Amino acid sequence: MLIQQLINGITVGGSYALIALGYTMVYGILKIVNFAHGDVFMMGSFFGLYCMQGLHLPYYIAFPMAAVLTAILGFLMERIAYRPLRMADGLTVMISALGVSTFLENLAMLLWGTGTHAFSSVSGIQVKTFRIAGVVLSNIQMAFIILSLLLMAVLYYVVNNTRVGVAMRAVSFNLTTAKLMGINTDRIITFTFCIGSALACVAGILVGIYYDAVYPLIGYSYGLKAFAAAVLGGIGSIPGAMLGGFVMGIVETLGASYISTGYRDAFAFAVMIMVLIFRPTGILGKKIVEKV
Repeated sequence: MLIQQLINGITVGGSYALIALGYTMVYGILKIVNFAHGDVFMMGSFFGLYCMQGLHLPYYIAFPMAAVLTAILGFLMERIAYRPLRMADGLTVMISALGVSTFLENLAMLLWGTGTHAFSSVSGIQVKTFRIAGVVLSNIQMAFIILSLLLMAVLYYVVNNTRVGVAMRAVSFNLTTAKLMGINTDRIITFTFCIGSALACVAGILVGIYYDAVYPLIGYSYGLKAFAAAVLGGIGSIPGAMLGGFVMGIVETLGASYISTGYRDAFAFAVMIMVLIFRPTGILGKKIVEKV
């Protein structure tokens, strides 16, 4: 049923959108791609699992604590791996990002092993399903969609209607000019990394609960798809990252349902390639004219 698959696609797309926001915000401000962001998503999922399994906290306390821990991880990553290379060339920054990614994957394997961990045994969340007009919808899906949209709306409001958001847009427009205007650019960049990491943590926990599985290499596939979603929507554009994430999720789900599950990943990337052929800046990306 088409409506059923659209709901499934929106659910999956919500996770891609939340992760893609981290990519697009960092790129918008520093013009670098944080290739370690997928592994930040993975660590956030494990932080949520540890807070419930290791610290025996209820999920309504464990999840916010995991988001704080992941934000701290983003803070440390920016201070250690990216800030010293602020003036370095893009290749050097990319190598640093790949190094952070490898470090986080191996750290997760060291702390939690290489196997798959289930959320259902420790979360205490009971899965309930509802049938509405022939469409089956679980409470997990409802929470996934509502929370994803709510967080995106809050981020959009912060960026467009607060002083911090004005500073973020100023730094994104021109870092040097923003610094000359008295904006603490280091603080804004750190804030961006922390917010992006916290959103990735929420996505990681939601994915872990939805699929009842988390493992150290889960960040690779989700990070790659989320980056593709950011590029599809127009990297550097926050609304573009949101739209790209949902488009990726819907296309992937419809393709797997009506054509073949074996090409699940290929459908979304094929759409991204087609969009970029005819619109290289992405769906909502803006063409930048550089004067020389």
